[in-house]
Formats: sequence, structure tokens, C-alpha cells
Amino acid sequence: MNNETSTSYNNEGNSSEVRYYINSEVTSKSPIIITENAIKRIRQLIKQKEGTVIGIRIMVKQKGCFGFKYNIEYAYDIKLLDVKIEVEYQYENFTILIDPKAMMFINGTEIDHVENKISSGFTFKNPNEKGRCGCGESFYV
Repeated sequence: MNNETSTSYNNEGNSSEVRYYINSEVTSKSPIIITENAIKRIRQLIKQKEGTVIGIRIMVKQKGCFGFKYNIEYAYDIKLLDVKIEVEYQYENFTILIDPKAMMFINGTEIDHVENKISSGFTFKNPNEKGRCGCGESFYV
């Protein structure tokens, strides 16, 4: 099954559309929302990385004082049960792979990339979270 959904962004009069192509029996819409800032940063990271990077992989690891932690790493191959999302933005494509064990934790999550004077990084706004630890590194559902 090849499902397609799209999101439109309008920044300062410039309109950009993001298309998601999902090969999954699980859903007919994208299981995650990716902001324009996150898309730009992911593309930048993939372009900087040498080798045969096909995209990024999103996982949830059992770690931290509240039990779970988000993990993003480079993807070099597709694993058997990965949820594969092809993101098309401004005529460029990249792949996001979601570990199947992570799906029940991150379905509906918005991924953003934020920068300030002190730090930069990806943030996760997850409607499934029940709470986060004091430092914000781990969460529970």
C-alpha cells in the first residue's frame, strides 16, 4: 500500500509543501509531524554525512529516570519491519525510518528543531506522554 499525505508551510509569503509517502499497513496518514525547521536540519545533516546514508532512524530507547528516551541516528539500511516515510520538500527527498517498537510511543508526535544562544536540538511534542523527568531527557507514557 502506498499512502500519501501532505503538509503545507507558509513562511513570510513563501509557501512550501511537504509530501509524505508511507509504505505501511498501519495508517493512511503520516504517524509523525515534522516541522519545516526539523526537515531543513535533517536534510543538512544527511548532506554533511559521508557514506551511504539513506536517511534517519527514529527510535525510543529504555533509558533515563522516567523510562524512555527518543533517539535519532543515521540510517544506512532499511530493517524488515521499519515504518518507512519518504519526505519530499522543495524537490528534495529523504527517508525517515521508525523502529516498529517505537510506533506505539511516538504516533502523533511533532518533531521540531530549535536553536537558541546556548544549544540546539530536536524536540518532540508527544500527545502520548504522561510526563517528563526534571531535565527533560526522558519521558513516560
